[in-house]
Amino acid sequence: MKRSVYRKIIPVVIGLLLMPALIYAQSEQTTAHTPPVEQPLVREGDFAVELVFSFALGSTDDEVEAENLLSSNGIAPRNGWIADYPVTPDIVGEIWDSISTAVDSKKLSMNQDEAAKRYQQTKADVGLDMRPYAAGETHELNQSSSYPDNTVINNYYYNQGPPVVTYYAPPPDYYYLYSWVPYPFWCYNFWFPGYFVLNDFHRVVHFRNRTEFISNHFNDAGHHRVFRIDPLDRFHGRTFAGIGAPSKGNFISPGVKNGSRSIFNRNRISPPSSGRSLGVPSGGRSSGKPAVGKPGSVDGERRR
Repeated sequence: MKRSVYRKIIPVVIGLLLMPALIYAQSEQTTAHTPPVEQPLVREGDFAVELVFSFALGSTDDEVEAENLLSSNGIAPRNGWIADYPVTPDIVGEIWDSISTAVDSKKLSMNQDEAAKRYQQTKADVGLDMRPYAAGETHELNQSSSYPDNTVINNYYYNQGPPVVTYYAPPPDYYYLYSWVPYPFWCYNFWFPGYFVLNDFHRVVHFRNRTEFISNHFNDAGHHRVFRIDPLDRFHGRTFAGIGAPSKGNFISPGVKNGSRSIFNRNRISPPSSGRSLGVPSGGRSSGKPAVGKPGSVDGERRR
């Protein structure tokens, strides 16, 4: 009788002893899959090369050739490829829309499921674990406890500089540097109503053992001038003549090739105030306009 009781009690005791470890492991797993403060930065030109390989459209390491191969098959963001611009959530969605259309028009010899599988794998290979929000999908705004602690966010800005693309509201003193892009999407199964992107940026990035630059500045060598690609203009579908390869597939040279490494002068900005940062601007702003002040210089580059 006693032996039978012990057999029932011992597993319960062991379970209680292991429960803290299991809870900790689950907590660690959740934390590990929380989107980082800065989105991984992948140039559109590099992403184009990856897509050409994934969809078996050719074999090239040249981003201009890759962009034009994709464009000739109807695959491109709605305002064309811009090689040095980062792949943002809305660009991910626009490229998928063009892939889906290319499948329907038989420009790609595969079905929708196969195309989706290849596209998802390509995004995963470069660290872009995101997908567009489909109209009518059920979602809930993430609990504030799901976001990185405000201390983590503030420390990132002070130690690393302002991130180029982030899904969390910047500390108040940095807010004027950003545009808010109201494009809903999913990342790591977190739903976001939009994202923040710097109004001006020119940064060093590393991709496939290469050092490159990612920028919203386009150097028009022919006319000896520099254009600044406005993030909201890009989101609203504005095209930029002479920058990138449009859907019709004619050859156009991509963006900036050279530049100095960026440095953010954080001594000019006072420490951010306390309070948890959320992924939605206060008051539900969706215009993309800065809340305070005027955009000035970022990373040593004057706004054009």
